[in-house]
Parts: sequence; C-alpha cells; structure tokens
Amino acid sequence: MKRTTKVTAAMTLCLALGPAASLLAQQPPIELTLKEAIRLGFERNLDLKVELYNPALAEAEIRRSLGIYDPLLSLGAGYDRSTSTNTFNFTPIRVDQYSVSAGVSQLMPTGAIVGATANSSKVSSTTNYYTSGVNFSVSQPLLRNFGREVNELEIAVFRYGKEGSLERFRTRLSDTVAQVRNEYFRLYNLREALEVKKTSLALANRILDETRGRVRAGVLPAMEILNAEFGSATREKEVIDAERAVRDQMDVLRLVLQLDPARDIVIVDEPSKEGLSVVEEEALALALRNRPELAAQRVNIKIDELQQRVAKNRTLPDLTVDANLGVGGFDPRFAGGLERTAKGEDPNWGIGVNLSYPIGNRAAKNEYLRSRLAVEQAQTQLQSLEAGIAREVKAAIRLVASSYKQLDVTSRGRAYAEDRLRAFQKRNAVGLATTKDVFDVENDLVTAKGSQIQAVVDYNNAITQLWRVTGEILDRQGIRVSENQADALVRP
Repeated sequence: MKRTTKVTAAMTLCLALGPAASLLAQQPPIELTLKEAIRLGFERNLDLKVELYNPALAEAEIRRSLGIYDPLLSLGAGYDRSTSTNTFNFTPIRVDQYSVSAGVSQLMPTGAIVGATANSSKVSSTTNYYTSGVNFSVSQPLLRNFGREVNELEIAVFRYGKEGSLERFRTRLSDTVAQVRNEYFRLYNLREALEVKKTSLALANRILDETRGRVRAGVLPAMEILNAEFGSATREKEVIDAERAVRDQMDVLRLVLQLDPARDIVIVDEPSKEGLSVVEEEALALALRNRPELAAQRVNIKIDELQQRVAKNRTLPDLTVDANLGVGGFDPRFAGGLERTAKGEDPNWGIGVNLSYPIGNRAAKNEYLRSRLAVEQAQTQLQSLEAGIAREVKAAIRLVASSYKQLDVTSRGRAYAEDRLRAFQKRNAVGLATTKDVFDVENDLVTAKGSQIQAVVDYNNAITQLWRVTGEILDRQGIRVSENQADALVRP
C-alpha cells in the first residue's frame, strides 16, 4: 500500500512539473561566439567591477587633496575693553574697542602662503575715533618645504596610486579574458568528445547487431555476444559521463558569463589550427613593455623615489622669509578713516627672516634613510618580476611550439587508428579477429580522436597563455582600458 502511494505521489509531481519542465526544455540555446563570450566576461564580472572602484577611489582622493589650494576666507568681529593710566594725573581711562575684519589666504605651489586682510575698528575713550587698514602678507620657505614637489606630495602619490590601480585592473582583466577563452574552448573540447563517444556507441551497437546475426547463423560462438554486449555497455556509460561533463562545463561558463541557467550553450567558433610565428626577443621586449604587473611596480618605484626626494628636502633647515605691506588710517569719522586708507596716507611694511633647525635632526635623517631603502627594495622587486616574466615568456613560447607539433602527431595517430579499425573489421568478417579485438582497436580510435581534439584545444590555450604573459591579450581581443572608465564612477 505504501509503495502504491509513493508511486501515485511521484506521478502527481511529474504531472505538476510537466508544463514547467517542458517550458524549460523549449528555451532556445545560446549561440555563443568567442568574442561575445569575452565581452560578457568583462562586462558582467563582479570582481572586475569591484577592482574598477580602486582607481575611482584614487581619483576621489586626488580631488580631495587638491583642496590644499582652496582659498581660506576668514571673518571676525570683536569687542575689547581695557583700562589705561593718564600719564599726567594718573587717573584710569577706560578704552572700548569694536572691531571687524575679513581676510583671505592661499597656499601657492612654491610653498608660500599669501594673504590679504582688511580691518576696521572704533575706539571709544575720552575721544572717539575710527581706524581701518588693508594688509598684504607673504611667507615663503626657501629650503625645507620649498617647491611644488614637496607641497603636492599627497596629490602626486594618489595620482601614481590611480595609475597603479588601473594597471592592477588590467591584470585582473587579462586573467579574466584568459579564463573565458580557456573555459570556452574547454566546452568545445567536451562537446566534441561527447560526439566521439556517441559515434563509438553507435558503432558498438552495430557490431552487437551483426554479432547476434552471425551467432544465429552459426558463424560465431555465443560467447561473442557477451563481448559485444560488454563493449556496448561500456560505451553507453562513457556517453553518460561525457554528457554530464558537458553539462557541468556549461554551468561553469554560465556562471563566469552570468548567462541564463535554463538555456544551453552552443559553441560557434572553433579553436584555431593556424601556426603562430613567435620571435623570442620580440616577445620578451613586448612583455617587459606591456605587462601590467611591471607597470604597477614601476609606479611603486616612482612613488618611493618621490617620497625619497621629499624626505631629503625635509632634512634641510627651515628658512622662511616673511614680508608684509599695508596701508591704514584713523580719523574721528568712520568715512574719514576709510578715505585715508584708500589714499595710502599711512603706509607700513616689513620683512624678516626666520631660521630653525633641530639639533641632530635624527627624525628627518632616518626618514630619508628609510625612503632610500624603500626605493632600493622596490627596484630589486622589479628586477625579480622581470626575471620571472622572462621565464614565463620562454616557457609559453616552448609550449606553443610543442602544442603545434602535437596537432600533426595526433592527426596522424587518428588516421592510423582509423586504418587499423577498418583492417580489423575486415579480419573479423572472415573470422581472423574476435569481437573483442575489434572493440580494443575501436577503443584506440576513440582515444586517438580525443587526443586530436585535446591537442587543438591545448594549442589554443597555449596561445592564450603566450598572449597573457606578453601582456598583449587585451589588445588581441580589441579591449581598451582608460581612466575614463573609473572617472565615470566618481559622481559629484
């Protein structure tokens, strides 16, 4: 009774899911070209989008750092009461002063701070009068903190940081493009292998039918049917495994490209079999010029060298020139004080020099030493990267050459296996070879076909690896990276 109930429930579930399953089965497949797969790969990859935010953040930091050149406006108002003593009768005199002021100052690329200040006051005592004045000032360092490079250190570091972030984005993008190419050709490989397995199964079933007929005719012993049935069952299992492998790989490609999980993928472009001529010296030069990892490390060296120069500047004494120029005036009338100020009747000016230097100056000197060591470390890291990349390029060139040779070897191997199978089928027809012999030789043909397909895919993967290690894979696929892509994310 329980078994009947389970069967009924299962049938009900199948009927309920039948329309939905039928609808999924009717979804048309996606005919995917390699170019389209690569485009989807870098447009929909979430990790790439995350990486693109790093140069955008650097651009935001650059804009923030440029704020050091924003003029500083200051406004003030105050009241002051004091008591002074009359020098003739020594009686206290109360003095009330009301004042207002406005000023603006700005940092200059040379490190100078320039400013202008206007003020006006009313003084109330035994008599009332008004004062006003305009003053211009400049403070210019001559040694420490002199020059654009020192004052724009943070701006320059963020600019270099943005450049390095773009290079790291290029690295991640190159890896993504290489991954898409490899996964695309892997699906091609598995689909072709599945077709080979299906052909092998069809041949095994045909041999099984022929064997049964010959056993009935008394030409072959009954044992041959068992051999044929075993061979057919083995190939049926291989087809099932190959179909599962194709489905698994389609899931991988759907995930990488963010495709509809309900639709199958049809590979449109076949891997190339054309020979690729590579000159080692040119490939090495191309890699040293184009690899984004090297470009990012060179940016790090620029940052360290800049910080070293700034650290050296900060070991110098602090010598500053201060100068000011102004006009003022006072009058019993408010308008009179302004008029005297406008006419410049009471000019004033001044200039001075200030020098300071910490005895020993150990902090600045050791900071300079640390920055010099950082430069040497970064240069050594660059040399190590260059050596590693040179090894990668040479290995990739050898891989391309050997993979191309495999195309011919596996092609000849398949032709030999096909000739052997035809020969053994003829021998089997006249009783000189058993059914097991035919299946063994047919197994060799399946292996040869699989090796030929794998060789083509391996050759294209080797080309992908060569393009990646030489830093030209993005150019080969027509992909351009510019800082505008990151700047577009920085919205005010």
